[in-house]
Amino acid sequence: MQFNETKTFNQETHGSVFDTLIKYAVAPRPICFASTIDKAGNVNLSPFSYFNFMSQNPPICVFSPLTRVRDGKDKHTLDNIREVPEVVINIVNYDMVQQQSLASTEYAKEINEFDKSGFTPIPSELISPPRVAESPVQLECKVREIITIQEGGGTGNLVIAEVVNMHIKSYLLDENDNMDQAALDLVARLGGDWYCRVTKDNLFEVPKPLRKLGIGVDQLPEHIRNSSILTGNQLGLLANIEAIPTFEESIMEDEQIHNLKSMWENDQIQLNNELQRYAAKLLDEEQIEKAWQVLLVH
Repeated sequence: MQFNETKTFNQETHGSVFDTLIKYAVAPRPICFASTIDKAGNVNLSPFSYFNFMSQNPPICVFSPLTRVRDGKDKHTLDNIREVPEVVINIVNYDMVQQQSLASTEYAKEINEFDKSGFTPIPSELISPPRVAESPVQLECKVREIITIQEGGGTGNLVIAEVVNMHIKSYLLDENDNMDQAALDLVARLGGDWYCRVTKDNLFEVPKPLRKLGIGVDQLPEHIRNSSILTGNQLGLLANIEAIPTFEESIMEDEQIHNLKSMWENDQIQLNNELQRYAAKLLDEEQIEKAWQVLLVH
């Protein structure tokens, strides 16, 4: 594997450039589309991309409304949560992304972003703030704690919210209540004005190493581990096995291998390179066992 040259940034010397670039790098970020309410009944709806799921027992989501840089004031979402420590986290999919963005406009406190963005408020069951009817998944949460990192504009305020109720559109679930990941059609925040969309075409699975003890890249045969053809991802796939497989003679019946051995019978180095290219193609097609057999060909 080859490594490209890097350039170093830190916040003290690069300031706003650092602040901008890190949002491109730490991405994609899921969107917390938060609906809240104050003691007077004023509703606020606003998205935050500093957000994720942080605990399973209890189920905890954490998101962070930043204190405004220009005037050092807190967002209306944060003010509301301090008065009524409850929030609905409405998950954002592609069909609602433009309206979600519109709701991020800094309207005056008395303005209801449901009206401005055109979303439909519906009552929650266990908490006061309304849910967004158009959202595919709505999480009713009770706020456990708010942690302000430091004073001043741009600082984070970590809202630790326990999920007490979850609503999911029925079309997303099968008869066993398994979620259709592709049908969810999620979007996520990137840097600048960029977003990304989770579609069926760009979904892929990675076998969980927790199911078995992989041998690790360090235990791969040297000619595989030091390959200039196989990528890091491909080495990771090969190393996620419990033991190097035994060579099976039946692989020699493979037409591609037969052709390569005939073509490069007098050039062992080139033959090894071509076999690795063939194995790389098989790995990209998730044919891991066959790729191993190709790499074991002498």
